[in-house]
Amino acid sequence: MPNTGSSSPETAGKPGVGLPLWLLAELTYRCPLQCPYCSNPLDFAEQGQELTTAQWFKVMAEAREMGAAQLGFSGGEPLVRQDLAELIGEARRLGFYTNLITSGIGLTEKRIAEFKTAGLDHIQISFQASDEQVNNLLAGSRKAFAQKLEMARAVKAHGYPMVLNFVTHRHNIDKIDRIIELCVALEADFVELATCQFYGWAQHNRAGLLPTRAQLERAERITNEYRERLKAAGNPCKLIFVTPDYYEERPKGCMNGWGSIFLTVTPDGTALPCHGARQLPVQFPNVREHDLRHIWYDSFGFNRYRGFDWMPEPCRSCDEKEKDFGGCRCQAFMLTGDASNADPVCAKSAEHGIILQAREEAEHAHQAIEELTFRNERNSRVIARN
Repeated sequence: MPNTGSSSPETAGKPGVGLPLWLLAELTYRCPLQCPYCSNPLDFAEQGQELTTAQWFKVMAEAREMGAAQLGFSGGEPLVRQDLAELIGEARRLGFYTNLITSGIGLTEKRIAEFKTAGLDHIQISFQASDEQVNNLLAGSRKAFAQKLEMARAVKAHGYPMVLNFVTHRHNIDKIDRIIELCVALEADFVELATCQFYGWAQHNRAGLLPTRAQLERAERITNEYRERLKAAGNPCKLIFVTPDYYEERPKGCMNGWGSIFLTVTPDGTALPCHGARQLPVQFPNVREHDLRHIWYDSFGFNRYRGFDWMPEPCRSCDEKEKDFGGCRCQAFMLTGDASNADPVCAKSAEHGIILQAREEAEHAHQAIEELTFRNERNSRVIARN
């Protein structure tokens, strides 16, 4: 019988600390693509040895015992891991709802059937653009677009919901109508139109990726028009439009609060409250050395920004702190050098001028796709082969 994670006294937590309901297993930083907005660390090729199959089994079992219900397999490109079907099978045995977050490169009909047998619940395929030339240029592969189309259709044919992700930015957002038309043609059930969130390589390339306000407003208007058309036609496709924080006056409630719901384990076993936290000057624990219960409840890294006591002004006295939790700690660190500062996205932040300047720079940016810094093309291909 599956372990539901609900009957054991070990699931009893600590007052004021939620359960790690969502486990993100970043299986590898290896990837055959070279996207210039990759969220992986800039030094991804220098990270430690990946966890073994047995070590991932232990992580999943401990997370399930603590109450985790949903498990995402991501990377890099998780398909690079040859033990992926084994990991999916063990996750199903434990009772997880499982998601595979993939570029589709390396996926085959055979592997889709294998994952279905193992118990995979959900596959999300990402695209770089709606046309072959731009998609392949961003991905760094001449065959990427054709492969993605073929695998998206195969995923649908195997009975999975069609879930597509398009990372939008200044070089493709003006074709949002073509992107949506492609999704409709592929009979997508859910489509995430997610404007770049600026971490990792995206932050490194921000000047060439951040759209203008006019581009965003146009794209959102067109998306809303398509929502109405699809609804009127009885098409169940759901369009989710995600704007970047840079055009907000209040920050998003990052990860629903630090160490509140989400638990990320990186390829080398470092445990993080969110996928971007590794860049912070905080010592985070590793699953090779500690069990997840200790990591979640007792480690310094997971308690560093929990709750509200750590907050300086203006966050400490803000009447919205229980909605946005002071914003993103990673963004605060990247833009101000101090992760304890208010997220500069907030108009109340003393550093909000950084965001205003970025918006202004976006109005005058002219960087071509070819001028972006891609995710180390040579290392990316070598790592994928190995």
